[in-house]
Amino acid sequence: MQTVPLDKKRHQRKRFDCGVEALNNYLKLMANQHASKDNSRTYVLEDPKDESIIAGFYTLAMVTVDLSVLPEHLQNRHYSNHTAGLIARLAVNKRYTKRGIGSWLLVDALKKLLVASDMVGFPMVVVDAKEGVSSFYEQFGFQPFYEEKERLFMPVADIRTSFGNGIKNIH
Repeated sequence: MQTVPLDKKRHQRKRFDCGVEALNNYLKLMANQHASKDNSRTYVLEDPKDESIIAGFYTLAMVTVDLSVLPEHLQNRHYSNHTAGLIARLAVNKRYTKRGIGSWLLVDALKKLLVASDMVGFPMVVVDAKEGVSSFYEQFGFQPFYEEKERLFMPVADIRTSFGNGIKNIH
């Protein structure tokens, strides 16, 4: 499996349905606009039998972080850096659920963000979880911000450790 950048000419965005209208609409209406303005990048996992069908997607961006909502040891360590990689959206087409695709997409997104952090440097990854799915991210080591339970973070150092200080054999 491999993700590729969303291509509005190749991928059938209107056929995607994850069951969350806001995510469906983002993919159909906003993802390409955001990419063209360099606000974010959306990656899709294509159906291996028909590359025009999107099995799942995620969107990556950068975000500023209020350090005061982090645990004190992270506030002290990253006092001069307020940026983080952001997994802004992650969704799986309902036709492809119960296949581990959500987990695979998350690992793929973390892999890309780890590479980005190695190049430009940012200390953590943030995810904006939709209501009721925080536990999905927590099982991978994400922790909720103190006051925003649906916004979670993971230090890049923890991601690097999880991948054994390398990304070659993640998948």
